[in-house]
Amino acid sequence: RIRPARVKHRTAGPGAAATAASAAPEAAVLEQLRRIEDPDLRADIVECGFVKELQADEETGAVSFTLELTTPACPVKEEFRTLAEEYVGSLPWVTTVEIEFSASSTAPPLPPPSAGLAKVKHIIAVSSCKGGVGKSTTAVNLAYSLVGMGARVGIFDADVYGPSLPTMISPEQRVMEMDPETRAISPVEYEGVKVVSFGFAGQGSAIMRGPMVSGLVQQLLTTTDWGELDYLVLDMPPGTGDIQLTLCQVVPITAAVIVTTPQNLAFIDVAKGIRMFAKLRVPCVAVVENMSFFDGDDGKRYYPFGKGSGDRIVSEFGVPNLVRMPIVPDLSAAGDGGKPLVVSDPAGLVAASYQDVGATVVREVAKLRMAGSNSAEYDIARRAIKVSMGGAGGEAFWLSPAEVRRNDTSAKSVDEWTGNPLFDPASVPDDIEPESIEMLGNYAVQISWKPDGFSQVAPFEQLESLDRIPEPAPKPRRAAAADADVDDDGAARILSDAAASAINNQPRA
Repeated sequence: RIRPARVKHRTAGPGAAATAASAAPEAAVLEQLRRIEDPDLRADIVECGFVKELQADEETGAVSFTLELTTPACPVKEEFRTLAEEYVGSLPWVTTVEIEFSASSTAPPLPPPSAGLAKVKHIIAVSSCKGGVGKSTTAVNLAYSLVGMGARVGIFDADVYGPSLPTMISPEQRVMEMDPETRAISPVEYEGVKVVSFGFAGQGSAIMRGPMVSGLVQQLLTTTDWGELDYLVLDMPPGTGDIQLTLCQVVPITAAVIVTTPQNLAFIDVAKGIRMFAKLRVPCVAVVENMSFFDGDDGKRYYPFGKGSGDRIVSEFGVPNLVRMPIVPDLSAAGDGGKPLVVSDPAGLVAASYQDVGATVVREVAKLRMAGSNSAEYDIARRAIKVSMGGAGGEAFWLSPAEVRRNDTSAKSVDEWTGNPLFDPASVPDDIEPESIEMLGNYAVQISWKPDGFSQVAPFEQLESLDRIPEPAPKPRRAAAADADVDDDGAARILSDAAASAINNQPRA
């Protein structure tokens, strides 16, 4: 299970109380609140802009303010409250501290394709690219976990060939309605979640060709009156065909959750989906490995389908979080019975695992929203890789290409079972250069190396941990060309360019 992120706090210096007491009341309060750091954004809550409507009266000792968080489902909200009350209450003149919470309502990063999605803040795709791995179970239980955290949530079942939601939930009204004037679809509701599925259209499952299905899915999604939602969960159909590409291209998907099982065959199919999301600039924020293990009556943990698929996805594609789900009969029984396990047993161990997934989604989406885009590029003049980290307190730094290549952690370089290296780092030449660097969402880059075309996925978290170098001085163009390994064609081009330059610079007669 993912360890929940903890709120960081700074220890006040020995003279902090005296300094705060002598400052203006509002400034003193803000100084105390700066001691509270968001664990994911890596900045204090004042720098993040969370503190709003601050009022401080030194005569009455009353302090009140609002913490405007990135989502109503913030998993560390109560920790913020506890630390804020403690730190502000430590000021000698403060007698009462009142804290309200709100969530900002910024628009999605891309314009919505229709008025129906205009008030939807974040769209989360749940994808597997392989059928039968528990994707719909994950999507439904994730949605209800987010509801339990205080968010407004909807689910869209994008599989018109075999819609799952009519089996997994039991709304009182099982047929969607359309407004005859606006032609807007009204979703059905179950346990506080708005739901749209072709199975609730009164048509059963569809029998039609791909292009027609893509148009139908887009129409269902964009003409529905979703209202105000914090999260819309897309239960994606298996595969990487027309429907998946259409959804990713016409809808501003915020992030994706990847669902797999431990078998190697599942990894092969899921890898296709991750590459699709990467090309479309959709970050994959978590991997859910279903049917991972079960605990026997003898107290031992068994892995009937082996291990490794989820770990390979995390290591080879830079996905930052992995949650392993146990094999539990109650989970499938709850889905078949029309009441998700998170709803029927919210205090159970399986529900706690899905709450981990929900907290992960909330946390990663907040990081995406508050942070700028990470980037990495190779500066050929400086023979170094420049990495830029977005967000509050973001920085840019330089890395030696050889250092990056020597620290590859993929299955090609490190044994999955023992962790031992499969190559000698000393075999990597100091002057190695990348052929290309491409972004994989906002979490990693894929580097193709000269001269053998070796492909390396380097998460930004790993790049941050490597030894840095001072910003190198650019090499003179002539020296850089002399140092480079150039093939015959390349040498001919350089000589040709040099000759052309000499001719162009000759004085005219």
